[in-house]
Amino acid sequence: MSTYRIRQGDTLSALASRFRTSVSELARINNIANPDLIYAGNTLRIPGHARNDSFEPARGGTRGGTRGPGGSGRSGGAGDTGQVAGSQGAGGAIRATAAMHKLASAGRAAALSMGGYNSQGLCATGVSRAIQNAFGFKVWGNGNQIDNNLPRDKFKQVDMSLEEALKIPGLVLTWEKTPSRLGSIYGHTAITTGDGRSSVSDFIERNTLGASGRSGLKIFMPTM
Repeated sequence: MSTYRIRQGDTLSALASRFRTSVSELARINNIANPDLIYAGNTLRIPGHARNDSFEPARGGTRGGTRGPGGSGRSGGAGDTGQVAGSQGAGGAIRATAAMHKLASAGRAAALSMGGYNSQGLCATGVSRAIQNAFGFKVWGNGNQIDNNLPRDKFKQVDMSLEEALKIPGLVLTWEKTPSRLGSIYGHTAITTGDGRSSVSDFIERNTLGASGRSGLKIFMPTM
């Protein structure tokens, strides 16, 4: 038995594959009630490894310690945002912060002030307006450029499915291409509302999961 310090972006399924074990076994020996929830900075017990095994430490590491059920007992540290990790390869998610709730609220307000429930073809304008209203700075670019222009000291890219992302408020979604003529050139961008279905930009899209033909999805979370 050995230990591993969980890092930002880790998922239980990925760690299980890395250490040649199973999600259920890691959850069992670490008393994790919800395999979809692990925290950066916490210590994970790894079965089948000698104590002298060398695992990479977390960057900017914080104190480890025994985890409670469901991965509670998170330790603080710069950049530790409480990573939620998906099991069974479903991808990760994020515990919503105050900044994320603020962005989701600003996004909805921007959408209602622009197109309501009807697209105006100005998705990047809506997202940029929401970011400016929430955080006080503007991000330029069209739908498939915003991802490159988000300041990396204020946003970080996360790895998860669209289905999981839509359950979390205040994430920025960008697609390289959509099926429409303009979308094939400029892509699309939106902000999640956290209801598991909708996202907002220059309008409120009731069923983002049902929007077919989009490609090149990237997901970003505020780290402020």
